[in-house]
Amino acid sequence: MALATRHRKALLLVNPKARGGDQPLDEAHAVFAAAGLAVTIERFNAPAELATGIDRRSADTDLLIVCGGDGTIRAAARGIVDSGLPLGILPLGTGNDLARTLGIPATLKDAAETIVAGHARQIDVGDVNGELFFNVASIGMSVDLAERLTPELKRRWGRLAYGMAACAALVDARPFSATITGGGSDVQVRTLQIAVGNGRHYGGGSIIAEHAEIDDGRLDFYSLEVAHTWKVPLMLWHLRRGRPGDWQEVRTGDGVVFEVATRRPRPVNADGEVVTTTPARFTVHPKAVTVLAPPPEGNDLTAPSPRTCRPSGS
Repeated sequence: MALATRHRKALLLVNPKARGGDQPLDEAHAVFAAAGLAVTIERFNAPAELATGIDRRSADTDLLIVCGGDGTIRAAARGIVDSGLPLGILPLGTGNDLARTLGIPATLKDAAETIVAGHARQIDVGDVNGELFFNVASIGMSVDLAERLTPELKRRWGRLAYGMAACAALVDARPFSATITGGGSDVQVRTLQIAVGNGRHYGGGSIIAEHAEIDDGRLDFYSLEVAHTWKVPLMLWHLRRGRPGDWQEVRTGDGVVFEVATRRPRPVNADGEVVTTTPARFTVHPKAVTVLAPPPEGNDLTAPSPRTCRPSGS
């Protein structure tokens, strides 16, 4: 499905605090101008300004363009969904996992050309306790990682910052008890991390599950049930490639709604930001956003792990 962009009006939302947020946008503007796309730029200083800015200008806008990383796009999610406007992405963050999932090029010029090419794709949006996310929401070790992954660290080291923060988080990681509810049953686990993916990529290029797609109407999860943290580095190859279920200590599953409860409230990280606490209810909004991206490529499907815990709606 193509979406004509000539003579349309676009609202370009820029996060100057993103890793590449101070990068000149001349190449992108040249592409937009050549396509007859009239662009209004709005810069913001706090995530809350994104959704309100979209709401304020949506009546005079035909297209939203978010310039920043995954955290910026997540902060804009409510405004994007409520407006119903198509979304273009200029990836200027550190991980750019949503752009990677969608096959959006990393350079500004190529990403802008993807927007004006106008191929429209409908994608799902994840939801945890009413907070929207595109890539992944998680409980446990990843929350500590996100807190260590400061803007200063990302600006200095780029994608290497993920590995540096992960090593530090792993040293301090401790298992916690949780109950995963889904499919009419409860599962008691002792885990270092529970990760719930709406998209395919997270954490600077890791894959949540080999079969995961951002338009399949489902969530994919894993629970990292290892007794000793020294085992986690041995699992990295499988975790990066979406095959955590190859390890007996990792529980995997997929579904459309499930819940995670803990003895005391634990923070929940969504696309790099702590947004809520447990108990956490995870759901998916199928095809909630229209995004301008290259046509999707097929991926091989793999059978679920024998230890799969399937949430309700499976």
